[in-house]
Amino acid sequence: MNAYSDKNKDNSLFEDTMSGHNKWSKIKRQKGIADIKKGKIFSKLSKVITLTAKNGGDPGMNPALSLAIDKAKQVNMPSDNIEKAIKKGTGELAGGAIEEVLFEAYGPEGIALIIEGMTDNNNRTVAEIKHALSKNGGRLGEAGSVKWMFDRFGYMEIEKESLKMGVEDLEMAAIEAGAEDIADMEDMVVVYTKPENLYSVKSDLEKIAVMIGDSGFEWRAKNKVKIEDPKINDRIDNLFAVLDEQEDVTEVYSNVED
Repeated sequence: MNAYSDKNKDNSLFEDTMSGHNKWSKIKRQKGIADIKKGKIFSKLSKVITLTAKNGGDPGMNPALSLAIDKAKQVNMPSDNIEKAIKKGTGELAGGAIEEVLFEAYGPEGIALIIEGMTDNNNRTVAEIKHALSKNGGRLGEAGSVKWMFDRFGYMEIEKESLKMGVEDLEMAAIEAGAEDIADMEDMVVVYTKPENLYSVKSDLEKIAVMIGDSGFEWRAKNKVKIEDPKINDRIDNLFAVLDEQEDVTEVYSNVED
């Protein structure tokens, strides 16, 4: 991939693929304060911590757990909650029977959706997601019906106001660290990596005093579809919001262009 494809008008990969990241992120951020007040975000993050802690309770030896804890600290999740979630994952406390789930689905106008979640009751989660989709113009798809339309990447967001270097210098440092792509956006730079390289690239950038904000993994659509009708766009946004209300849902990705 071209690491500067967001600036190259002949290579519109980023213009086509970044909008999924933006659209879902915007919805989550708009709801973020309310979610934190309700403690709902803590419940979701606890599940992530518990699941990742199954591979070891020491964040220094478990990069996925370290990443989950970083996310929890960014929203001021109490340390006691974090410790309890870790102990559930390591088996020191009961309640660690959590598994990852992934659903392939279709929304209004047949848009493609990947819905990720974590649950301790798969039957409940399937029923809730089916209900949310059916009430908002969507339906579940068969395994493999949608995933082929997406690629999996690691990502990290870097706020421009936190940078102690120019954006071009950051881009060069990210490329040298092993990044696949960089998107220069209005208020942030998003660095993309192969999933297996996320932790090493993040570590290398932090060593040169780059402050990483949100980071994790996401599905990026290979091709985007543009929905012109505002009413249909409203239905899609409403579906995203309803899915976000589901406690077991952690992320939603689509092939809709902003």
